[in-house]
Amino acid sequence: MVPAACPGPFAMLVLAFLLGCGLCLGQNETEPIVLEGKCLVVCDSNPSSDGGVTSSLGISVRSGSAKVAFSAVRGTNHEPSDMSNTSTTIYFDQVLVNIGNHFDLKASLFTAPRRGIYSFSFHVVKVYNRQTIQVNLMQNDYPVISAFAGDQDVTREAASNGVLLMVEREDRVYLKLERGNLMGGWKYSTFSGFLVFPL
Repeated sequence: MVPAACPGPFAMLVLAFLLGCGLCLGQNETEPIVLEGKCLVVCDSNPSSDGGVTSSLGISVRSGSAKVAFSAVRGTNHEPSDMSNTSTTIYFDQVLVNIGNHFDLKASLFTAPRRGIYSFSFHVVKVYNRQTIQVNLMQNDYPVISAFAGDQDVTREAASNGVLLMVEREDRVYLKLERGNLMGGWKYSTFSGFLVFPL
């Protein structure tokens, strides 16, 4: 009986390499790669369309820069001269929060950087104005929600509302005065929004 030959060091190295590659090829790309009890996340610098990072393995990794939030306030009572009665956009003059810089103060509108579920709220104050106002939250020039303020027996009243919206990338969201006017001022009015989660 002839004894079986033992594989040499080179053959052992090749065998270990082939076994290792077999394990790598068998790895499901949706599962994390575990090395010595540590979880390895592989990514590259190519941004995906939704603001995440896509790795060479096809794994999408959300980055911390995906945070989006804004809050604008009206600090003075008098509207800018370009508003007058020719525009129905409600303008703000101060930004309290603008994470991601997606709120344009001059235009007073928010442009979504990515598709996702967003939360929006507004609080528009009318002062010494005995007529009813109607404020619409607009998404791409279409009204989504409205709020009214029409009590003629008070000197200050607010039209307020809030909503969760599915928003596409590059969608524009702003406030429109649909009825009445804000002559006399709307100091302390606010408009806020933030990304709840991306889709």
